[in-house]
Amino acid sequence: MGIRDSFKNKKRIVVKVGSSSLTHPETLRLDLIKMEILVRELSDLRNGGADVVLVTSGAIAVGRSALGFDYKPDEISEKQACAAVGQTRLIMIYQKLFAEYNQIAAQILLTKDNVLNPISRSNARNTFEELLKLHAIPVVNENDTVAVSEIEQLPNFGDNDTMSAVIASLINADLLILLSDIDGLYTDDPRKSKDAKFIKQVDEIDDALLSMGKSSTGSGSGTGGMATKLLAAEICVHSGADMVIANGSDFRNIHRIVDGKDIGTVFVGKHNPDFDISAYLNNDEQMK
Repeated sequence: MGIRDSFKNKKRIVVKVGSSSLTHPETLRLDLIKMEILVRELSDLRNGGADVVLVTSGAIAVGRSALGFDYKPDEISEKQACAAVGQTRLIMIYQKLFAEYNQIAAQILLTKDNVLNPISRSNARNTFEELLKLHAIPVVNENDTVAVSEIEQLPNFGDNDTMSAVIASLINADLLILLSDIDGLYTDDPRKSKDAKFIKQVDEIDDALLSMGKSSTGSGSGTGGMATKLLAAEICVHSGADMVIANGSDFRNIHRIVDGKDIGTVFVGKHNPDFDISAYLNNDEQMK
């Protein structure tokens, strides 16, 4: 049985969606039709008996539109203000859509300090476990109103890619699905190189693979590039969870991936008992 065939038996799944996958590229406003499909896909996973966690970007993009910004703000204070307005609107839409499918959504906002501090990390884990036991669907974002790691794209915690991997490790998830504006991992940036080759499966993450990471993104609303996705893969693999990077242009890819379809790049999880996530996130050399 291939690794993809095992996805049908996954019982705890984390799904991460980026801003570029949630918004119209022309206006950077929310694509409500896509969001409805996303919520339906996650609700169906939950109905099938799986624990489901959604890690979502989009707060700054939503707030930017609500506040009338016709440009992508550069000032941290502007971005935090956009996040404060946008997060409330974003969770309100998720709550409404999940309710239509008889699901309970729960908002969780985290910072890097929540993960690094042992007490906060334990409290966060307990909250996730209780919500999942109650069959709720946690909807997670970094708390950009008080933390700036995602806004500034700081090493090791600069994007919800990393956040989603940390959560997968925290709750002992079986599978992490990263949905963004790319099909998966290539040997080079396919937008710039005709020689870029697609990689379907990664059995081991080595230095050569990490060197393929790019710190740029092709969208106007996202923050994460391939580098953050490879760091997320390191966390997942060492934590024992499988991970898939796939295109978020069609959220129906979620059930296709779980059904074992040949979509995206698979990173095969191999639990490392010596892996220390706190030490890993504190190691700034990882991103250099």
